Amino acid sequence: MTDAEAGHTSCSDAWEAAYLAFESPTEARRKMRARLLRFGLQELERDAPVVEIFCGAGFGLEALTALGFSHVEGVDLSPELVARYTGPARCVVGDCRELSFEDDSKACILVHGGLHHLESLDDVERVLAEVRRVLAPDGRFCFVEPWRTPFLRLALFASKQRPLRRAWGKLDAFQTMVEHEQVTYDHWLEHPAEIEALLRRHFTPQRIQPRWGGLTFVGTPR
Repeated sequence: MTDAEAGHTSCSDAWEAAYLAFESPTEARRKMRARLLRFGLQELERDAPVVEIFCGAGFGLEALTALGFSHVEGVDLSPELVARYTGPARCVVGDCRELSFEDDSKACILVHGGLHHLESLDDVERVLAEVRRVLAPDGRFCFVEPWRTPFLRLALFASKQRPLRRAWGKLDAFQTMVEHEQVTYDHWLEHPAEIEALLRRHFTPQRIQPRWGGLTFVGTPR
């Protein structure tokens, strides 16, 4: 292993540790369930094929199965996080820029914070194009991603205050994640107009809503 590879592995391990420390599995499942309901997934048939990309340790997959969905799949680039998932969904290691699903085969594709990990807008467009390809014509794409709202600005300011980080483990975990994804995180936040243009190129928006520190998006393929 080269020094660069060792450094990348160390950063990845630190990010994953912070991700797992940020909230308990119960808190994560509760949050994911609330999001799924805001996305309107209760309107879907429970045997509809649903995929979560950038699925991490699978808390979103657990929320989907708890809501009664029976055809659930997850994709994430991290073997360590995928290995933590033990539920009934099919969860695989894969690159979300090259999804291994057939055209027009899924009713819904979800992201709970993953697009902002991509290194470039070209990568974002590759993922969006793949999502559009895989979704059925009446399918829906739903995500929540960080967005430069007043609440996020406040959270980012607070998370840089060492006394607050020491006093509140959740804030410390949040800042640790941001620090280890700083380049892609900042790149995502600095290009809202370009990102919205890419979204509208590939999807007809049904909902684009800044909420707290994130952007909620629901759209259908163009």
